[in-house]
Amino acid sequence: MSWPSALILAACVWLAAINLVAFMTFARDKRLSVERARRVPEWKLLKLVAWGGEFGALAAMALYRHKTRKQPFQRNFWSIVAGHAGLAFAGFLAWIVLH
Repeated sequence: MSWPSALILAACVWLAAINLVAFMTFARDKRLSVERARRVPEWKLLKLVAWGGEFGALAAMALYRHKTRKQPFQRNFWSIVAGHAGLAFAGFLAWIVLH
């Protein structure tokens, strides 16, 4: 296996794992909020999003209707997503220019 293929495989495994962890953590935080128990801090939820778990987080937010109206959280969430989209677009443009 060439190093670009191995890198792509590692990235796919990472994204699958971090999105699963993000989904489970957001679901757990929703359950804890319903039980009025000690919650997962927002910075930990946002850190999972920053590490690439935005799809899992978004799925859990939609499925459990969790953190959908908390304005500071939403602003930070979408800022991270926009940053990731910008990086992906920049990478795509770099790929076009180099090939």
